[in-house]
Amino acid sequence: MTTSAVIFWIAVFLIIYPYLIYPLLIAVIGAVRPRPVQCRESTPSVTVLIPAYNEADCIADTIRNKLDQDYPSERLQIIVISDASDDGTDDIVREFATRGVRLIRREPREGKAAALNEAVRHARGEILVFSDANSIFARDAVRRMAENFADPDVGYVTGRLGFVTVGASVSAGGGSAYIKYENFLRTLETRAGSVIGVNGGVDAIRRCLYTDIPRALITDFVLPLHVIAGGHRVIYDPRVGSQEEANSEMASEFRMRVRVALRALQGLVYMRRLFNPLRYPLAAFSLISHKCLRYATFLFLPMALVANASLLATPLYSVLFGAQVLMYVLAFIGLRKKLPAVMHKLTVVPAYFLVTNVAFTLAAAKFLRGETMAVWRPRAG
Repeated sequence: MTTSAVIFWIAVFLIIYPYLIYPLLIAVIGAVRPRPVQCRESTPSVTVLIPAYNEADCIADTIRNKLDQDYPSERLQIIVISDASDDGTDDIVREFATRGVRLIRREPREGKAAALNEAVRHARGEILVFSDANSIFARDAVRRMAENFADPDVGYVTGRLGFVTVGASVSAGGGSAYIKYENFLRTLETRAGSVIGVNGGVDAIRRCLYTDIPRALITDFVLPLHVIAGGHRVIYDPRVGSQEEANSEMASEFRMRVRVALRALQGLVYMRRLFNPLRYPLAAFSLISHKCLRYATFLFLPMALVANASLLATPLYSVLFGAQVLMYVLAFIGLRKKLPAVMHKLTVVPAYFLVTNVAFTLAAAKFLRGETMAVWRPRAG
């Protein structure tokens, strides 16, 4: 086998490993050594924390949704943390003060981590529930999350996030396909032990396990890793439902992917102790497989293409090269607007995969330059 062939097959393996092979391996681990969650009815005190920045269009619906939860109202506290909103979000939140909703306004704007760090100091609940400002929970979501904490090994719970799509776009369709895949993978990881990475908009943690997160880091990633490092489980419960409107604009989705990837890379460095396979064997395996290799896919894609191009004299490699080129062509076609329905379905996944890896490339460059992206913009629905 030539050097080019070796490089090609290594690159192909590293591309498919985090998406296909790792799920198979983690499924085997879960089947050989299953770790079921011991759920039972439980109603600990709960504080729902809702970070918000310029969410006037949706914050009222979100608050009403949390007030209408099937959970004892005397054991439910709701706090909205406005990160220097200037669109009337604060005034809308104040209208719910008579129903016990508390507003904490922060200035200057510092981002989600700083907002949550401050809000937790005002939380009365034994369980902290995190909601995005546009997350609409199923009516029993808080109750279902609370049931998982009856298992003393569980320290963090994430639920099933679904996207409501309006119209056909790569960002909406690709984002929906991505989150369905992630939910499937989290099911497998939960059976084996703990999930690596959570939804962020429908999560809960034991109050005693919360730790302040540096403002530049992504709480949805670092907090669960802290829980794992402390010896507790992070689990996914598909019964805990939530939905958000999907991004309809690719530019907005791209910015979000860059910001999430950059902060996740910084989070991996911050939580690097979990890469010790002697102390955290399953966590180290999952972090490398689920996160590190996935974020590095942008390196392996051109490696596979270039190595394949030097092997075109062999029929097999000619076919494989044609398949790669076809995927890129479909991806670029998928980025066009107003495609026929059939063509949209055929191109949405390749297009989203390409855009995601371009975002990973930019995030890696920002990471190497030491840049940070602590603040966020509302989704472009």
